Amino acid sequence: MTDNAVTKRKAPARKPAAKKADGAQLTKYYRDMMLIRRFEERAARAYTEALIGGYCHLNLGEEAAVVGLMSALRDTDYLFTNYREHGYALLRGIDPNRVMAELYGRVDGVSKGWGGSMHMFDMAHRLLGGYGIVGGQLPLATGAALAINYRDLDEVVMCTMGDGTANIGAFHESLNIAALWRLPIVYVVINNGLGMGTTVAKASAEPEIYRRASAYAMASERVDGLDPVLVADAAARAVASAREGKPFLLEVVSERLRGHSVVDPAKYRSAEEVAHLAQFDPVPTLAARLVKEKILTSAEVHKIDEEETARADAADAFAQSSAQPDVSTLFDYNYATPVANDSRRLPGEPLFAAAARPAPEASR
Repeated sequence: MTDNAVTKRKAPARKPAAKKADGAQLTKYYRDMMLIRRFEERAARAYTEALIGGYCHLNLGEEAAVVGLMSALRDTDYLFTNYREHGYALLRGIDPNRVMAELYGRVDGVSKGWGGSMHMFDMAHRLLGGYGIVGGQLPLATGAALAINYRDLDEVVMCTMGDGTANIGAFHESLNIAALWRLPIVYVVINNGLGMGTTVAKASAEPEIYRRASAYAMASERVDGLDPVLVADAAARAVASAREGKPFLLEVVSERLRGHSVVDPAKYRSAEEVAHLAQFDPVPTLAARLVKEKILTSAEVHKIDEEETARADAADAFAQSSAQPDVSTLFDYNYATPVANDSRRLPGEPLFAAAARPAPEASR
């Protein structure tokens, strides 16, 4: 595809960071990015071994974006994201063991094994869901920001999405409401150049998505998503704006090194394009920077790799040893409080089972 936005990648203008990251911060960024990289590679392998069911979407190539964005949030802030969520869950501080166990559908998982790859939820870490419906998180995140505003709290909502989500109605409705009501929310578009297999240029009349905020008099910015320092700096500005009651649209231009999901062979990319993409891989790029700036030695970089690989392997072992959820718990978390006439009928069971009917005397 000769017009592919990724093949002819033009990164946003590189604004200097407001505060230069020191060696310790860069090292932490690298460690976090390496954790995501090795975790996602391990998840991809488990999926091909049929250990993970359903769909599985990976953050491979987007590690710098994830790390930079999550660095801007306080523990008391909220995150809504889409189905490409594993790295976000890890960087919100959720134990890798629990994240991997959820991918495996096990009881020790983030959502007790019933959510899987796309539907993690952890109130303790204020991750209020990964959403499988494209754009499904937008109205809910906007509503959460309204609740914060209504209660006059010093909290912010960050809502991440893919570039394709910017074309649905809920995107425009949510931004409009947020701007009108001055809600404390940051909308983040991870623009990896492709909505599944369609380029942004072929799907959007305005491929620079951050410009759409101007229709709602909303502040916005576009940032190079391959540099965690630049992303962290832009995210900090966006979050600070939202905390002052001025919602923000942040577009993070990143890459997707694999197909849309693990089962996508990405045949819409040529071998030349794949090789071209590898030049922008943020993980080895940061590793080279750490060595070049004499922050770490090559041996120290390799040691971090080994340590994070071991964490991913340990998470995989933990997930495999975790128990399968009992079918009786299938409906346990449908509602936050009891609901009258809540159906707990399993597939294949009759709609009106005799055992479920009240005895005549019980209804008197």
